[in-house]
Amino acid sequence: MGRKLWLTTSAAVLLWAGAAQAQDAAPQQTEDQEATVVGEVLVTAERRTTNLQETAVAATVLSGESLQDRGVFSLEQLQFAAPSTTVQNYGQGNFFNVRGIGKSEATTAIGVGVTTYRDGVPVFPGYFQTEPYYDIGSVELLRGPQGTFAGTNATGGAVFITSRNPDFTGVNGYVMGQVGNYDNLKLQGAVNVPITDTLAARFAVNSEQRSSFHDITGPYSGSPGDVDMNSVRASVLWTPTTALRVLLKADYNKLDFGGYPADPALSTNDPFKITANGPHSGVDETARVSLNVSYVFDNGITLRSITGYQDGISEFSTDLDGTSALNNTFYDRVEEDVWSQEINLVSPDNQRLTWLLGAFWQQDDVTFPVTTFPEGAYHVGFPEGVLDYYIFGETPKETKAVFGQVSYDISDRLQVQLGARWSESTSRNENVYTTYPALGLQLLQNDEVTAEKTTGKLSINYKIDDDNFVYGFVANGFKMGGLNAPNFYVPASAFGPEDVVDYELGWKSTMFDGQVRTQLGAYYMTYEGFQVVVGDPAVPLFSSIVNVADETVLMGLEASAQVRMDAWTMDVGAAVSNSELGEFYAADPRVARSGTCDAETGPETANCLNLDGNTQGYAPELTFNIGVQYDFALPNGATLSPRIDYAHIGESWTSIFNNEALGDRLEARNLVNLLLSYKTGDWTLAAYALNATDQTYIAAINSGLRYAGAPRQFGVNLTKTF
Repeated sequence: MGRKLWLTTSAAVLLWAGAAQAQDAAPQQTEDQEATVVGEVLVTAERRTTNLQETAVAATVLSGESLQDRGVFSLEQLQFAAPSTTVQNYGQGNFFNVRGIGKSEATTAIGVGVTTYRDGVPVFPGYFQTEPYYDIGSVELLRGPQGTFAGTNATGGAVFITSRNPDFTGVNGYVMGQVGNYDNLKLQGAVNVPITDTLAARFAVNSEQRSSFHDITGPYSGSPGDVDMNSVRASVLWTPTTALRVLLKADYNKLDFGGYPADPALSTNDPFKITANGPHSGVDETARVSLNVSYVFDNGITLRSITGYQDGISEFSTDLDGTSALNNTFYDRVEEDVWSQEINLVSPDNQRLTWLLGAFWQQDDVTFPVTTFPEGAYHVGFPEGVLDYYIFGETPKETKAVFGQVSYDISDRLQVQLGARWSESTSRNENVYTTYPALGLQLLQNDEVTAEKTTGKLSINYKIDDDNFVYGFVANGFKMGGLNAPNFYVPASAFGPEDVVDYELGWKSTMFDGQVRTQLGAYYMTYEGFQVVVGDPAVPLFSSIVNVADETVLMGLEASAQVRMDAWTMDVGAAVSNSELGEFYAADPRVARSGTCDAETGPETANCLNLDGNTQGYAPELTFNIGVQYDFALPNGATLSPRIDYAHIGESWTSIFNNEALGDRLEARNLVNLLLSYKTGDWTLAAYALNATDQTYIAAINSGLRYAGAPRQFGVNLTKTF
């Protein structure tokens, strides 16, 4: 760890020295050697448009073109293009973590630490994260607590995904077709249509099919791993006056993954050659509507309303033991509806004092319906037909908040920012039944918990000169507590909220006449009431969510750079981190025990462990990515562009118990993507290879099962723009 910190600190010193040299002796360009520069990167997540190089936030911003070049087509690939980010795709949901904070347990009871927004609307928390990226304008990933300028609260970060908007430039768009191995076929396209001088529409589609990566033997059912994804989006922009802007977007996704093949976490065989005798299915179906209305008053103040509605159904079944030897099974059907409303009042940008005021409301209703899909909405069989249990009911959550942020320019170079947020969240279990037919036992829960919290942010920003910007801030975030499911012998227990204080320092620099841009930051985050999943303190058969009483600490360094020199393009990002859980006692639910295990008092036994100092799950010490591209100029304006992207995600733990013997260690992965693009006029022909070295690695571990990462995929695609 110390060597990694030393290497990263040394890199920071070199970057600082390079910046000083660039200021003192910037290279002079002749007329024949005019240098290309890195284009200005804009951040819109803070509800106003700002230059990333002059914004006090740790962020990775990717354009739609950059996503395509790097092979980022969904959330899972985003981890290979952004530092401090990991995504473990275990099937029905994803463990999406930034700096080790986010989603680390597949349950609706616990909130997410990283909020995802699509077109300004916070989307389903935890489920429905596999929606593909297509016709995207930009993706902005902000690291650290967020909440003083938009939507919901977040303790780890936020991702803002913005699809391309309609415009009035004329009829334009693109069509792309792709063929690849594993019988991959993809068709994607979009068209922009100005209907009148004030009304424009854009339509986009994405359809993809692919065969399974796995060779499965045994009497299983379903088509595990066979993919059939279909998505459509329609957008309408209306600007009847220069002051009023109305943007309506609607999309629909039906994503059939056939199921998610897996085998036991401790297996040593080829993870793509497995056996199974259980069911396999996995379908996400979602619909979303967002309405963004803004009006600019004569004094320059903007009033904005962002309304969202989302409806989703996720169905999932799997062979829970991951073999054909046993008959442990799992079935799940979850239905979710989310309504949200945000109101912003934003001051003009061209004044010394700028401000933003906002209010937010969200109603998130999750239902496990009484159904026969095929054996109950939420059904676990150990084995099926012998010892089964079912869960039915609703777990609605409501969030209300008001927030604001003020920026004041003390001078042309010095700025102070102050933000605050008040939020109140209520989590309920309504008629939640946990049923054990073989035992003649049915437990019922009707309960709720409510919590409110005021959080804030204070930032001091200093512009050293036109090319160097430094900042320091302290911010805190809040994640709602909730209710555990009923247990055999005791009523459902509640767990408290999670609070974080984040201290950050950052420096952003532009060098060599705009050809190089760098971002460097350090963070130190302390958590109180850190939420973890452990064996139930009283009844060890099931897990419960509890709070770590002592302070949990996460710290790290993050660096990134973008380079554009003549025909060369390079993007690089790196992060080194360390995490230590506070002192508390917990029982591993995978190991048999007797007696209680209180989080604060123990007592310490062979399986009532003091986890003080253990590493947080899904928090690798080192992440690194680099992409290099060269554009060869060919006759008639054509270009040939080879590109290579390399990403390293260090080893990490998949549970706070850090027990390698039980399969808790997720080994490091090193992925190489290759792209060769030929562009001439409106046509682009590209050959690609994802995971070009065909590295076999485990992408996620959940419920005792391991899920293999995607093997080498290669193919060609042809794009026509018009």
